[in-house]
Amino acid sequence: MKDKEFTRYLEGKNLAKSTQSAYLGNVNLFLAWYKTEPINCQKKDVLNYLAHLKNNRNQENITRNNHLIALNHYFTFLVQNGEAEQNPTALLKIRGTQKKKLYRTYTAEELQTLYDSYYHVFIRTFDDSHIPKNQRQQSFLSRQRNFIMLGLLIYQGLHTNELQRINLEDIDPNRATVKIGGGRKSSERKIPLNASQIGSLISYINAIRPLFFTYCAETEQLFFALPESGKLRTSTQSLMHTVKPITKQVKSVDKSFISFKQIRASVITHWIKTHGLRKAQYLAGHRYIHTTETYLPNDLESLTEDITKFNPF
Repeated sequence: MKDKEFTRYLEGKNLAKSTQSAYLGNVNLFLAWYKTEPINCQKKDVLNYLAHLKNNRNQENITRNNHLIALNHYFTFLVQNGEAEQNPTALLKIRGTQKKKLYRTYTAEELQTLYDSYYHVFIRTFDDSHIPKNQRQQSFLSRQRNFIMLGLLIYQGLHTNELQRINLEDIDPNRATVKIGGGRKSSERKIPLNASQIGSLISYINAIRPLFFTYCAETEQLFFALPESGKLRTSTQSLMHTVKPITKQVKSVDKSFISFKQIRASVITHWIKTHGLRKAQYLAGHRYIHTTETYLPNDLESLTEDITKFNPF
Protein backbone atom coordinates (compact mmCIF):
# COMPACT_ATOMS: atom_id res chain seq x y z
CA MET A 1 0.00 0.00 0.00
CA LYS A 2 1.13 3.55 -0.71
CA ASP A 3 1.20 4.63 2.92
CA LYS A 4 2.30 8.22 2.30
CA GLU A 5 -0.33 8.91 -0.35
CA PHE A 6 -3.08 7.37 1.77
CA THR A 7 -1.90 9.38 4.78
CA ARG A 8 -2.12 12.59 2.73
CA TYR A 9 -5.67 11.59 1.77
CA LEU A 10 -6.53 11.17 5.47
CA GLU A 11 -4.90 14.51 6.30
CA GLY A 12 -7.19 16.08 3.73
CA LYS A 13 -10.13 14.80 5.77
CA ASN A 14 -8.90 16.85 8.77
CA LEU A 15 -8.51 13.71 10.85
CA ALA A 16 -6.35 13.74 13.97
CA LYS A 17 -2.88 12.22 13.72
CA SER A 18 -3.89 9.43 16.09
CA THR A 19 -6.93 8.62 13.92
CA GLN A 20 -4.84 8.61 10.77
CA SER A 21 -2.39 6.20 12.39
CA ALA A 22 -5.20 3.92 13.59
CA TYR A 23 -6.84 3.81 10.14
CA LEU A 24 -3.50 3.09 8.46
CA GLY A 25 -2.85 0.25 10.88
CA ASN A 26 -6.31 -1.22 10.35
CA VAL A 27 -5.93 -1.14 6.57
CA ASN A 28 -2.55 -2.86 6.77
CA LEU A 29 -4.07 -5.59 8.94
CA PHE A 30 -6.73 -6.16 6.30
CA LEU A 31 -4.20 -6.29 3.46
CA ALA A 32 -2.07 -8.78 5.40
CA TRP A 33 -5.15 -10.97 5.82
CA TYR A 34 -6.43 -10.53 2.24
CA LYS A 35 -3.10 -11.38 0.54
CA THR A 36 -4.49 -10.35 -2.86
CA GLU A 37 -4.48 -7.15 -4.88
CA PRO A 38 -7.08 -4.80 -3.32
CA ILE A 39 -8.44 -4.01 -6.79
CA ASN A 40 -9.97 -7.51 -6.75
CA CYS A 41 -11.70 -7.02 -3.38
CA GLN A 42 -15.45 -7.52 -3.34
CA LYS A 43 -18.14 -6.96 -0.74
CA LYS A 44 -18.12 -10.63 0.26
CA ASP A 45 -14.39 -10.37 1.02
CA VAL A 46 -14.99 -7.46 3.38
CA LEU A 47 -17.81 -9.38 5.06
CA ASN A 48 -15.52 -12.39 5.47
CA TYR A 49 -12.88 -10.17 7.05
CA LEU A 50 -15.38 -8.67 9.48
CA ALA A 51 -16.45 -12.21 10.40
CA HIS A 52 -12.79 -13.08 10.90
CA LEU A 53 -12.38 -10.16 13.32
CA LYS A 54 -15.39 -11.34 15.28
CA ASN A 55 -14.74 -15.08 15.34
CA ASN A 56 -10.94 -15.26 15.37
CA ARG A 57 -10.00 -12.06 17.17
CA ASN A 58 -13.08 -11.70 19.42
CA GLN A 59 -13.62 -8.09 18.46
CA GLU A 60 -16.78 -6.25 19.50
CA ASN A 61 -19.00 -4.44 17.02
CA ILE A 62 -17.59 -1.00 17.85
CA THR A 63 -14.03 -2.14 17.15
CA ARG A 64 -15.03 -3.91 13.93
CA ASN A 65 -16.85 -0.78 12.86
CA ASN A 66 -13.61 1.19 13.22
CA HIS A 67 -11.97 -1.31 10.84
CA LEU A 68 -14.87 -0.88 8.41
CA ILE A 69 -14.55 2.93 8.52
CA ALA A 70 -10.82 2.64 7.80
CA LEU A 71 -11.48 0.34 4.84
CA ASN A 72 -14.14 2.68 3.53
CA HIS A 73 -11.60 5.49 3.51
CA TYR A 74 -9.02 3.26 1.85
CA PHE A 75 -11.23 2.07 -1.00
CA THR A 76 -12.59 5.59 -1.52
CA PHE A 77 -8.96 6.67 -1.85
CA LEU A 78 -8.32 3.94 -4.44
CA VAL A 79 -11.42 4.85 -6.45
CA GLN A 80 -10.49 8.54 -6.48
CA ASN A 81 -7.00 7.62 -7.72
CA GLY A 82 -8.40 5.41 -10.45
CA GLU A 83 -6.88 2.29 -8.87
CA ALA A 84 -10.23 0.63 -8.19
CA GLU A 85 -13.58 0.77 -9.94
CA GLN A 86 -15.80 0.47 -6.89
CA ASN A 87 -15.80 0.64 -3.12
CA PRO A 88 -16.74 -2.81 -1.75
CA THR A 89 -17.57 -1.33 1.67
CA ALA A 90 -20.33 0.87 0.25
CA LEU A 91 -23.64 0.46 2.09
CA LEU A 92 -22.09 -1.94 4.61
CA LYS A 93 -23.05 -1.16 8.18
CA ILE A 94 -22.47 -2.92 11.49
CA ARG A 95 -25.41 -2.78 13.86
CA GLY A 96 -25.05 -2.15 17.56
CA THR A 97 -22.25 0.41 17.35
CA GLN A 98 -24.07 3.46 18.68
CA LYS A 99 -23.20 3.89 22.34
CA LYS A 100 -24.26 7.52 22.76
CA LYS A 101 -25.31 8.09 26.32
CA LEU A 102 -28.88 9.26 26.85
CA TYR A 103 -29.34 12.03 29.37
CA ARG A 104 -32.26 13.21 31.38
CA THR A 105 -32.79 16.36 29.30
CA TYR A 106 -33.77 19.75 30.62
CA THR A 107 -36.69 21.63 29.12
CA ALA A 108 -36.14 25.21 27.93
CA GLU A 109 -37.90 26.44 31.08
CA GLU A 110 -35.65 24.30 33.30
CA LEU A 111 -32.55 25.65 31.58
CA GLN A 112 -33.77 29.20 32.23
CA THR A 113 -34.33 28.31 35.88
CA LEU A 114 -30.83 26.87 36.14
CA TYR A 115 -29.37 30.07 34.68
CA ASP A 116 -31.41 32.26 37.03
CA SER A 117 -30.54 30.12 40.05
CA TYR A 118 -26.83 30.42 39.36
CA TYR A 119 -27.18 34.19 39.08
CA HIS A 120 -29.09 34.43 42.36
CA VAL A 121 -26.64 32.28 44.35
CA PHE A 122 -23.26 33.27 42.86
CA ILE A 123 -23.83 36.83 41.60
CA ARG A 124 -26.72 38.64 43.23
CA THR A 125 -26.63 37.32 46.81
CA PHE A 126 -23.13 35.86 47.06
CA ASP A 127 -21.45 36.56 50.42
CA ASP A 128 -17.68 36.77 50.04
CA SER A 129 -16.95 37.48 53.72
CA HIS A 130 -15.44 33.99 54.10
CA ILE A 131 -12.92 34.71 51.33
CA PRO A 132 -9.58 36.35 52.29
CA LYS A 133 -9.55 40.02 51.33
CA ASN A 134 -6.62 39.61 48.97
CA GLN A 135 -8.55 36.96 47.00
CA ARG A 136 -11.95 38.62 46.77
CA GLN A 137 -11.25 40.44 43.52
CA GLN A 138 -10.28 37.22 41.75
CA SER A 139 -13.31 35.46 43.23
CA PHE A 140 -15.56 38.24 41.93
CA LEU A 141 -14.03 38.10 38.45
CA SER A 142 -14.19 34.31 38.20
CA ARG A 143 -17.87 34.25 39.20
CA GLN A 144 -18.76 36.98 36.70
CA ARG A 145 -16.84 35.16 33.95
CA ASN A 146 -18.37 31.81 34.88
CA PHE A 147 -21.89 33.27 34.72
CA ILE A 148 -21.35 34.53 31.16
CA MET A 149 -19.75 31.23 30.14
CA LEU A 150 -22.67 29.31 31.68
CA GLY A 151 -25.10 31.37 29.60
CA LEU A 152 -23.31 30.37 26.39
CA LEU A 153 -23.44 26.72 27.41
CA ILE A 154 -27.12 26.88 28.35
CA TYR A 155 -28.51 28.99 25.51
CA GLN A 156 -26.09 28.33 22.66
CA GLY A 157 -25.34 24.68 23.52
CA LEU A 158 -21.59 25.09 23.14
CA HIS A 159 -18.93 22.51 23.87
CA THR A 160 -16.87 23.67 26.83
CA ASN A 161 -13.75 23.76 24.65
CA GLU A 162 -15.47 26.20 22.25
CA LEU A 163 -15.49 28.86 24.96
CA GLN A 164 -11.73 29.10 24.48
CA ARG A 165 -12.09 30.08 20.83
CA ILE A 166 -14.51 32.99 21.22
CA ASN A 167 -12.94 36.39 20.57
CA LEU A 168 -14.32 39.82 21.33
CA GLU A 169 -15.17 40.44 17.67
CA ASP A 170 -17.31 37.30 17.59
CA ILE A 171 -19.92 38.98 19.78
CA ASP A 172 -22.34 41.19 17.87
CA PRO A 173 -24.60 42.98 20.42
CA ASN A 174 -26.45 44.88 17.70
CA ARG A 175 -27.57 41.73 15.92
CA ALA A 176 -27.61 39.75 19.17
CA THR A 177 -25.47 36.91 17.81
CA VAL A 178 -22.28 35.06 18.70
CA LYS A 179 -20.04 33.52 16.05
CA ILE A 180 -18.48 30.17 16.88
CA GLY A 181 -15.47 29.31 14.74
CA GLY A 182 -15.22 25.89 13.17
CA GLY A 183 -12.92 23.24 14.60
CA ARG A 184 -11.58 19.88 13.56
CA LYS A 185 -14.95 18.26 14.22
CA SER A 186 -17.34 21.21 14.02
CA SER A 187 -18.54 23.82 11.55
CA GLU A 188 -18.61 27.58 11.94
CA ARG A 189 -21.99 29.06 12.79
CA LYS A 190 -23.70 32.17 14.15
CA ILE A 191 -26.12 31.58 17.00
CA PRO A 192 -28.71 34.06 18.32
CA LEU A 193 -28.21 35.32 21.86
CA ASN A 194 -31.00 34.98 24.39
CA ALA A 195 -32.54 38.27 25.51
CA SER A 196 -31.63 37.54 29.14
CA GLN A 197 -27.93 37.23 28.19
CA ILE A 198 -27.38 40.46 26.33
CA GLY A 199 -27.31 42.96 29.20
CA SER A 200 -24.95 40.84 31.32
CA LEU A 201 -22.72 40.13 28.31
CA ILE A 202 -22.36 43.84 27.45
CA SER A 203 -21.60 44.63 31.09
CA TYR A 204 -18.99 41.88 31.17
CA ILE A 205 -17.29 43.14 28.01
CA ASN A 206 -17.21 46.81 29.07
CA ALA A 207 -16.67 46.63 32.83
CA ILE A 208 -15.50 43.17 33.91
CA ARG A 209 -13.28 41.84 31.13
CA PRO A 210 -10.73 44.72 31.32
CA LEU A 211 -10.14 43.93 35.01
CA PHE A 212 -8.67 40.54 34.06
CA PHE A 213 -5.64 42.26 32.53
CA THR A 214 -4.28 42.87 36.02
CA TYR A 215 -3.70 39.12 36.19
CA CYS A 216 -3.02 38.07 32.60
CA ALA A 217 -1.82 39.28 29.22
CA GLU A 218 -4.31 41.16 27.07
CA THR A 219 -5.53 39.25 24.03
CA GLU A 220 -8.65 39.24 21.85
CA GLN A 221 -10.16 36.32 23.76
CA LEU A 222 -13.53 36.90 25.39
CA PHE A 223 -12.62 34.86 28.47
CA PHE A 224 -9.43 34.60 30.50
CA ALA A 225 -7.92 32.29 33.07
CA LEU A 226 -6.91 33.60 36.49
CA PRO A 227 -3.72 32.80 38.43
CA GLU A 228 -3.47 29.79 40.69
CA SER A 229 -3.74 30.41 44.40
CA GLY A 230 -0.71 32.29 45.69
CA LYS A 231 0.33 33.65 42.28
CA LEU A 232 -0.07 37.22 41.05
CA ARG A 233 -0.31 36.56 37.30
CA THR A 234 -0.94 33.70 34.91
CA SER A 235 0.66 32.94 31.58
CA THR A 236 -1.81 30.27 30.48
CA GLN A 237 -4.67 31.04 28.11
CA SER A 238 -6.37 27.69 28.67
CA LEU A 239 -9.81 27.73 30.25
CA MET A 240 -10.17 23.97 30.71
CA HIS A 241 -9.27 24.08 34.40
CA THR A 242 -12.27 26.38 34.96
CA VAL A 243 -14.81 23.72 33.89
CA LYS A 244 -14.51 21.66 37.07
CA PRO A 245 -15.23 24.58 39.44
CA ILE A 246 -18.22 25.71 37.34
CA THR A 247 -19.51 22.13 37.32
CA LYS A 248 -19.28 22.06 41.12
CA GLN A 249 -21.08 25.39 41.39
CA VAL A 250 -23.90 24.32 39.08
CA LYS A 251 -24.33 21.04 40.97
CA SER A 252 -24.75 23.05 44.17
CA VAL A 253 -27.82 24.79 42.71
CA ASP A 254 -29.25 21.78 40.85
CA LYS A 255 -28.71 18.23 42.13
CA SER A 256 -29.96 16.69 38.85
CA PHE A 257 -27.14 18.32 36.90
CA ILE A 258 -24.58 15.75 35.66
CA SER A 259 -22.29 17.49 33.20
CA PHE A 260 -22.26 20.10 30.47
CA LYS A 261 -22.69 17.32 27.92
CA GLN A 262 -26.14 16.91 29.46
CA ILE A 263 -26.79 20.63 28.96
CA ARG A 264 -25.67 20.47 25.32
CA ALA A 265 -27.83 17.40 24.71
CA SER A 266 -30.80 19.27 26.21
CA VAL A 267 -30.26 22.32 23.99
CA ILE A 268 -29.86 20.26 20.81
CA THR A 269 -32.94 18.20 21.68
CA HIS A 270 -34.90 21.43 22.12
CA TRP A 271 -33.62 22.75 18.77
CA ILE A 272 -34.71 19.55 17.02
CA LYS A 273 -38.21 19.95 18.48
CA THR A 274 -38.58 23.62 17.60
CA HIS A 275 -36.48 24.07 14.44
CA GLY A 276 -36.15 20.60 12.88
CA LEU A 277 -33.07 18.53 12.18
CA ARG A 278 -31.38 20.71 9.55
CA LYS A 279 -31.53 23.94 11.58
CA ALA A 280 -30.47 22.02 14.70
CA GLN A 281 -27.51 20.61 12.74
CA TYR A 282 -26.39 24.14 11.84
CA LEU A 283 -26.81 25.57 15.34
CA ALA A 284 -24.99 22.63 16.90
CA GLY A 285 -22.10 22.92 14.43
CA HIS A 286 -22.46 19.32 13.29
CA ARG A 287 -20.80 18.58 9.96
CA TYR A 288 -23.03 15.60 9.28
CA ILE A 289 -26.76 15.22 9.80
CA HIS A 290 -26.36 11.73 11.28
CA THR A 291 -24.56 13.33 14.25
CA THR A 292 -27.64 15.44 14.95
CA GLU A 293 -29.87 12.40 14.51
CA THR A 294 -28.15 10.70 17.44
CA TYR A 295 -29.96 13.17 19.70
CA LEU A 296 -33.37 11.95 18.52
CA PRO A 297 -33.54 9.24 21.24
CA ASN A 298 -33.46 12.05 23.83
CA ASP A 299 -36.42 13.65 22.08
CA LEU A 300 -38.26 10.32 21.99
CA GLU A 301 -37.52 9.76 25.68
CA SER A 302 -38.98 13.14 26.66
CA LEU A 303 -42.01 12.50 24.44
CA THR A 304 -42.57 9.18 26.22
CA GLU A 305 -42.42 10.97 29.58
CA ASP A 306 -45.05 13.47 28.39
CA ILE A 307 -47.32 10.68 27.20
CA THR A 308 -46.99 8.91 30.54
CA LYS A 309 -47.62 12.14 32.44
CA PHE A 310 -50.78 13.12 30.60
CA ASN A 311 -52.06 9.64 29.75
CA PRO A 312 -51.08 7.52 32.78
CA PHE A 313 -53.39 4.70 31.79
